[in-house]
Amino acid sequence: MNTSSRSDSYAAAGVDITAGYKAVELMKQHIARTLTSGVCSDVGGFGGLFELDLKGIERPVLVSGTDGVGTKLKLAFLLDKHDTVGIDCVAMCVNDIICCGAKPLFFLDYIACGKNIPERIADIVKGVCDGCVQAGAALIGGETAEMPGFYPVDEYDLAGYCTGVVDKAKIIDNGAMRPGDVVIALPSSGVHSNGFSLVRKVLDVENSDITSPVESLGGKSVGEALLAPTKIYVKPVLALLEKVKVKGISHITGGGFYENIPRSIPEGLGAKIERSAVRVLPIFDLIAKAGSISEHDMFNTFNMGVGMSIVVAPEDAKLALSVLKEQGEDAYVIGKIEESAEKITIC
Repeated sequence: MNTSSRSDSYAAAGVDITAGYKAVELMKQHIARTLTSGVCSDVGGFGGLFELDLKGIERPVLVSGTDGVGTKLKLAFLLDKHDTVGIDCVAMCVNDIICCGAKPLFFLDYIACGKNIPERIADIVKGVCDGCVQAGAALIGGETAEMPGFYPVDEYDLAGYCTGVVDKAKIIDNGAMRPGDVVIALPSSGVHSNGFSLVRKVLDVENSDITSPVESLGGKSVGEALLAPTKIYVKPVLALLEKVKVKGISHITGGGFYENIPRSIPEGLGAKIERSAVRVLPIFDLIAKAGSISEHDMFNTFNMGVGMSIVVAPEDAKLALSVLKEQGEDAYVIGKIEESAEKITIC
């Protein structure tokens, strides 16, 4: 730890440089768990170094993604639980780039806070590291910015960035999609990390009891159900890509089914989703009832229990389901591709 760098004047303005040093020391044990063979630098440098291993990749294409956790962080503040939102941050990035077929290589985080409390920052980074381990990515750098007067002392924001690589010939190409192809669902772990402005409004989380067990949620509290970290689909999808020709992948985030599934479907085709097949999680029923939200708006805002959709040929569906289940995913069919001017129909 750097013990010679201290500014009394800066501390009087609300920025404690030494707290930053302590936070870095506390997070190092977590970062060590994420290190992969490509990492060429230690934490604390001006840039994170990563050496590409391009064995078996003829034409490497780098794929990048960036995102934040959004107002789900308000739940972390309310419950004073900060060790899982980092998983959300990683998930929102790596789940996006896997839609291209890219394997995540490394991740960087950015934390902005009103006051640097080292133990809390270390908890946040622990979650980031948990997510990186799940995704097989290395945490090679980041930034913690103490910004008094800009953020309340007990609040922070969290965002991240990842880079992955895919062989150009193996980039997911929806040009191969045909009528009759099958749409497979990968279950979500909950609300994931979108729609929380609506969730917080209809459930009035700041003024309601969100810590008591709720029978319809399997004994979990509303707070527990809402704060459940976003599922990371990288390893199951990479395993699937090794054995099955995948024609399209959608990460179901903000905009729900109506915005995200069409993003992986070419013009002239649409996805026909069987509403009765979708395994809607109880938390969504609770949200819909509390806010008197129409089913269309629910499917247009939330993942509704489907965190990712994958399109394969009908003859490959059985194998795809088998591979995904071997990877621990309770995958199931929710629809098919058909000729249509509408990109998605839920019926």
